[in-house]
Amino acid sequence: MRRWRFQVFALVAVAVSSLSCEPSHSGRIVVGSKNFTESFILGELIAQQIEANTGLKVERRFYLAGSYICQQAILAGRIDVYPEYTGTALTAILKQDVSGGKDTVYQRVKSEYERRFGLTIGPALGFNDTFAMQIRGEDARRLNIKTLSQAAQFAPQWRAGFGYEFMERPDGYPGLAAAYGLHFKEKPRIMDLGLLARALKDRQIDFAAGNATDGLIPALDLVALEDDRHYFPPYEAVPVIREMTMRQYPEIARTLADLAGKISDEEMRQMNYAVDAQHRDTADVVREFLTRKGLIAMK
Repeated sequence: MRRWRFQVFALVAVAVSSLSCEPSHSGRIVVGSKNFTESFILGELIAQQIEANTGLKVERRFYLAGSYICQQAILAGRIDVYPEYTGTALTAILKQDVSGGKDTVYQRVKSEYERRFGLTIGPALGFNDTFAMQIRGEDARRLNIKTLSQAAQFAPQWRAGFGYEFMERPDGYPGLAAAYGLHFKEKPRIMDLGLLARALKDRQIDFAAGNATDGLIPALDLVALEDDRHYFPPYEAVPVIREMTMRQYPEIARTLADLAGKISDEEMRQMNYAVDAQHRDTADVVREFLTRKGLIAMK
């Protein structure tokens, strides 16, 4: 047993060492993302924007699991920038309670990230990707359900599926269950974020935690329930950037500032739909969007 514990300790030590001793990547910017379609799209959008408008080379390190892994990666210098959401940063990373509107949340996150982590928050990209509790469209129509309060009475008959972070986060399942009195047929299943919508459609689960801009909501005939008790905070998409990187390459701040307010909820939903439902190449979808917005030149 001691030998096994020592081996585990040694592996952890090596992993931590590899994070802290990551070699420098001078002359190139490393863009990260989380492990779901929208984050992948936003990571690609940031990467293409930098490539097209600066002389910097960009390396992509996408699908880095969730917020906690991305946060550790950027603190360790393994990535320079990644897309995040203000509500997620406030609750999951800063461990603060939600209060105030989107502007207040943005400023709190920005000031705390600068003070505590040496990170800065770029301008909001324009859309609010709040959590969206989803059920099948046929169930919503049959039971006449539009809100989470209405869904609570049927929850004891349903099986729920959530991502790992949603089960653990202070703005996730425990608080939501308390706010709406949700009790399910069995303990919620913890699933990969990319599998939840399909599992819901295929009746493996009956209730899932997705995002308001999910492209598969209309594609799979799912319904996002209204958060009628306003439980969730604002989740504005923003780039998180290392201040050290910005000091070294100030052109990054200027080019990312051009993305401010450029993506509406519907435009983000359309890009997600193009990748998830139409199976289009993410780089092509992003390039078309940036070209249409006049942010990069057409090739």
